[in-house]
Amino acid sequence: MKWMKLVTIGMILLCTLAVQAKSRIYAWTDENGNVVFSDTPKPGAELIEVDEQQTIISSVDTSILDVTPRAKVEEFQVSITQPEDHATIRDNSGSIYISGQVSPVFKRGLKVQLFFNGEPHGEPQTRSVFILRNVDRGEHKIKLDLIDNQGKVIASSKERTIYLHRARIN
Repeated sequence: MKWMKLVTIGMILLCTLAVQAKSRIYAWTDENGNVVFSDTPKPGAELIEVDEQQTIISSVDTSILDVTPRAKVEEFQVSITQPEDHATIRDNSGSIYISGQVSPVFKRGLKVQLFFNGEPHGEPQTRSVFILRNVDRGEHKIKLDLIDNQGKVIASSKERTIYLHRARIN
């Protein structure tokens, strides 16, 4: 037991002396002209005494500490879910049903504009389902644009080609 106390006291004394001792650093210039620092002397070295212990602050990414709220920019996507690209639609009345999908969730203020053969069809609307009536037979191109409340296009679907077959023209 006495032995443990002596060892503990001895270790504490050694640590205290090591912290309080002045550090000695030697500096010299090598044959390439570079300044070299060391704790062991070399002939021609200059003694540099360091009186206080240096504090080194590690480089930490402090951006994680920034708690100011930032406006999150959401990237929207709009796609046509029906009909498939190059689909053949058989409808004698000339009706075409178009469904779209907006992701992430459809937000208030957003509208979807249908483009039919490169031209806007109707007014932008808050739903992504469209019904076209009395469409002529043949090849047609459809596309959807997602528009924000300032009228700016924020997403566009890929253009799809569809084919409408009608037995007769009304």
